[in-house]
Amino acid sequence: MLTHEDIPKDFPDRARLYPDGEEWINPGDSVVIAPGGEMIGGPLRDEKGLLYAEVDTGQVARARRTLDLVGHYARPDIFRLEIDTRPQRPAVFKTPTD
Repeated sequence: MLTHEDIPKDFPDRARLYPDGEEWINPGDSVVIAPGGEMIGGPLRDEKGLLYAEVDTGQVARARRTLDLVGHYARPDIFRLEIDTRPQRPAVFKTPTD
């Protein structure tokens, strides 16, 4: 979640990017999801706070076994992660002719 007051006053282009009027820039909508996919906490919207929920740790172990991240789903022959540590521009705008 992010409110207008969370943006520093000296943030570049603050007035243009985050004009006054809207208190919430991002209202949050935080939730807690159980390992089986059920929503068991939240949503927490338009307020600051903490969500707590009890999770059955037995479900966690079972859910982890259903998605084998290092087994047959890990496909280094198809997927590769590369991290470019050079300084980057956050956005590049192109015209339709680019």
